[in-house]
Parts: sequence; structure tokens; C-alpha cells
Amino acid sequence: MQVMKFLHYDLGHQEAGSMVVVDLSGVEANVRLLDDHNLNAYRRGRRHRYYGGHTTVSPCQIPIPSAGRWHLVIDTGGAPGRVSASVRVDNSLT
Repeated sequence: MQVMKFLHYDLGHQEAGSMVVVDLSGVEANVRLLDDHNLNAYRRGRRHRYYGGHTTVSPCQIPIPSAGRWHLVIDTGGAPGRVSASVRVDNSLT
């Protein structure tokens, strides 16, 4: 069984309209904003819904679509290289 490597940030409860700001260092990456249910599906390698996607631009921004507990996951999609990230939530827009 192959172990999936990814960075995970538990953003806690966030309000709709807040902005997740991600500064990436290293290679391009997949940046996904997920709720609890979809994070569990992602970890199991199952279909999941997310906001964000593949990015080559840093910083990237993802708006939080609804109030609730949110997670940010960053991976390289199996591509070679390493990625590191700095993540913050900007609540000034809510």
C-alpha cells in the first residue's frame, strides 16, 4: 500500500467569506480546501469535493464558501520535489 504524503492544516471553525491565503515554497502543488467529511474521503483515496486546485502561483487565495470547520491540504500529486507552505486566514473581508 502506498502512503500518501501531504501537508495538512486544520483551520478550525471559519466564517463564510474569509480568505485562506497560502504562500508556497518549492514546486507547484495541489491546494485543496475541504470540510471534515471530504478530508476523510481524501485521506482514504476516495472521491472528494474541494475548493482550490493545482496552482503554480504564490500566494494563492481560496475563499471559504460557508461557515464551518475547514482544512487545507497541500500535495504534489505524486510529482517529484518538495513543497512547504505558510497558511493564514484573512477574516477582514467578513
